[in-house]
Amino acid sequence: MRVCVIGAGLSGLAVGHALREHGIDFVCLEKADDVGGIWRQPEAGERGPGYESLHLNTAKHLTGYADFPMPESYPLYPRHSQFAAYLRAFAEWSGVRQHVELRTEVTSVRQEADGLWTVVSRDEGGSVTSRRFEQVVVASGHHTDPALPDPLPEGAESFAGTILHSLDYRTGADYAGRRVVVVGLGASAVDIAADLSRHAAETFLAVRRGLHIVPKQLYGISVDVIAEAPWWNEMSFAERIQWVEQALLVARGKLSDYGLPEPDHPVFSSAVTLSDEILSRIRHGAVTPRPAIDSFDGDRVVFTDGTSTAADAVVYCTGFHMTWPFLPAGCPVAADGSVELYRRVVPADRPGLYFVGLVRPVGAITRLVEAQAQWVARIIDGETSLPPAEEMREEIDAYLTSIVQRYGRTRGASIQVDVGPYLAGFRESATV
Repeated sequence: MRVCVIGAGLSGLAVGHALREHGIDFVCLEKADDVGGIWRQPEAGERGPGYESLHLNTAKHLTGYADFPMPESYPLYPRHSQFAAYLRAFAEWSGVRQHVELRTEVTSVRQEADGLWTVVSRDEGGSVTSRRFEQVVVASGHHTDPALPDPLPEGAESFAGTILHSLDYRTGADYAGRRVVVVGLGASAVDIAADLSRHAAETFLAVRRGLHIVPKQLYGISVDVIAEAPWWNEMSFAERIQWVEQALLVARGKLSDYGLPEPDHPVFSSAVTLSDEILSRIRHGAVTPRPAIDSFDGDRVVFTDGTSTAADAVVYCTGFHMTWPFLPAGCPVAADGSVELYRRVVPADRPGLYFVGLVRPVGAITRLVEAQAQWVARIIDGETSLPPAEEMREEIDAYLTSIVQRYGRTRGASIQVDVGPYLAGFRESATV
């Protein structure tokens, strides 16, 4: 068989659709019992980031696949169960589902001396299978290895409450009447804090560093629609910053007025947090901001300003490590934590290996994933070719240099992309 696709979530299904359109033979290996990736509701006892209150942060018409729009009955920002059902429907409609082997976990991917790839997998019964492929596409995401502070704050080992990562959070109803501290200010943190605030006796949001909190819509326009608008992409970077910062002052005022730290960087110099709820929950007294956790003391959480609160649980929404244990060490993440991929897809020194969906835009990811998938399919089909390895390494170095200049050396920054320019690059390659 020519191609192995790893993962049957949004990205893996897009790859499968592109390969089918090109008549390329492939198999898609998925360790879960259904397609849908992180949008599936995890089964009992299964870890996963799909908590019950999870909704899309991006508009349905841009988050759905171009060839298969979401149902008209769906709201602008569907809940996770609706999106999971949509992904299952797409898998059937596109014919990709018949290529998917569920409950099949990839344990090893290695390139042999002849250039082919050996993929070892294990099914739910423990049976191990080894297969050889010409090409491998990794589309399994990076939301499986939770990142917790290492070490945890002093006293954590004797904390009387429960410490967990967002990966193990399901619903605020599990914490009815309890006191909970949520750590972080990213998308999961604000979603979970807002959800908890409707059930818990008290909800605290512990924030180490200020981030820009952006409503899902500005001037009545979904921010991902703005990110793809021609007028937006005609602006200079400085003009975009000025436009958004002015819009944020109109929409929500200063974050310090809510008790949150002001960001120490301009907008678009770090990941932004999309939320329509968290600032309202703070203003209504349902969520109380606090600085970072300094230590634990019995049943109390002590913050860096010296204040403390009794707590029954602490939920760390501190992201995920970018790890792929089935791949060779250092692929695609270098020793300094940077993801090293040509055009954010191809490792320069491993011909036949591709990554799809390993990007972080401000806005919907689907059009980017579809562009990556189509490009990979054209490469595999021989319609286009990759430049020499040295040229790919030069592009990677130039990109990472620009990332450091804009975002600094922060975790995850190396997968940030601007929607308009990134898509334009693939359109240009398609016409060459």
